Amino acid sequence: MNIELIPAIDIINGQCVRLTKGDYEQKKIYNNDPAEVAREFERLGFKRLHVVDLDGAKSKHIVNDAVLKAITSSTNLIVDFGGGIKTEADIEKAFAAGAAMVTVGSIAVTQPELFMQWLEKYGAERMILGADVRNGKISINGWKEDSAEDLLPFLKQYVDKGVHNVLCTEISKDGTLSGPATDLYKQIMSEYPNLHLIASGGISSNEDIEELNCNNIPAVVFGKAFYEGRIDINKLLKR
Repeated sequence: MNIELIPAIDIINGQCVRLTKGDYEQKKIYNNDPAEVAREFERLGFKRLHVVDLDGAKSKHIVNDAVLKAITSSTNLIVDFGGGIKTEADIEKAFAAGAAMVTVGSIAVTQPELFMQWLEKYGAERMILGADVRNGKISINGWKEDSAEDLLPFLKQYVDKGVHNVLCTEISKDGTLSGPATDLYKQIMSEYPNLHLIASGGISSNEDIEELNCNNIPAVVFGKAFYEGRIDINKLLKR
């Protein structure tokens, strides 16, 4: 299996949670200690971790940097961190807390010049463009607002300027265990075959991950399927 496997930890009030379709009212708490969850992922054999500060996404600034620090200081996982990154101070705070990469979405929509400044300052390898999609449009600010940006033109403007890493979440799938938006990811990869595309949303089983792998999707994020015991980790990592 060539696909990069990236488990996810979403944080609200310092706890490891999952939402359904980004709805804060549909919250399920899985663990009170995200760092403990991160250590378990490392023990299982994972190398990467995707951490989302859901409080930060809602508040429009990083909130859970102490939790990020607890994760990075107690594991050797390569952590990408997103949620609430609106200023350079937020980026610096995430890197100071041990993040290897940051995921930026809303600013790339609302302040493209600022995003480009960050891309040039920190480099394409440390920046992940968050492209969260609902009804074909990019969604922003913790998925509470839909922009007027269509997905492929939005990606094109940044791929042309050097963006290499893209995290694409199909919001209607997220947390639903209904299977990934494979056709959407195939469409993106056909347009941009050299992109490091991270597929997110809807993963429910090993078979879903295998399907993305068979379609040459470079990476996948999964959360709820793991927490609900729907993924056979040993079989996954053996592959």
